[in-house]
Amino acid sequence: MDAESGFSSIVPPLFDRNNYQTWAVRMEAYLDALDLWEAIKAQKEKKIKKSKAKACLFAAVSTSIFTRIMSLKSAKEIWDFLKSEYKGNDRICGMQVLNLIRNFELQKMKETKAIKEYADRLLNIGNQVSLLGSSIADSRIIKKILVTVPERFEATITTLENTKNISKITLTELLSSL
Repeated sequence: MDAESGFSSIVPPLFDRNNYQTWAVRMEAYLDALDLWEAIKAQKEKKIKKSKAKACLFAAVSTSIFTRIMSLKSAKEIWDFLKSEYKGNDRICGMQVLNLIRNFELQKMKETKAIKEYADRLLNIGNQVSLLGSSIADSRIIKKILVTVPERFEATITTLENTKNISKITLTELLSSL
């Protein structure tokens, strides 16, 4: 079995009206791995690739969404429809970013939780912001961790401040130190 046919047995990510941005990134990677992404981007692809890309998109949506896209003729039309219908306009994306940044700012590490769990929560919010076209810099995440970790980390943070340039420390270095 060659690598291509082995990969095609992987089920495409299912879109169910939630988290369009995440689904779109995963679906683009899936179609790209099958060498079908160009069939969505360009109108000049071979008919067989267009049909395969269309079939992948049909398989990757819930039944209720399928009934809305089944009459569309090309993979590009389907992709564009899904994007316009579910991505949301700039105003909605902007509001989602603001809500995520607010959530980020309100995060505090609980005394009983592990530093890795807390960092993962912050990184997850940062990744969601990135999917919406904005970003939270690693330096901001580092500052957030340094300011909001419980008192039990104070000695470690003081040692870091005395031995390293905190403004140049990476997130990986910080997490491994804590």
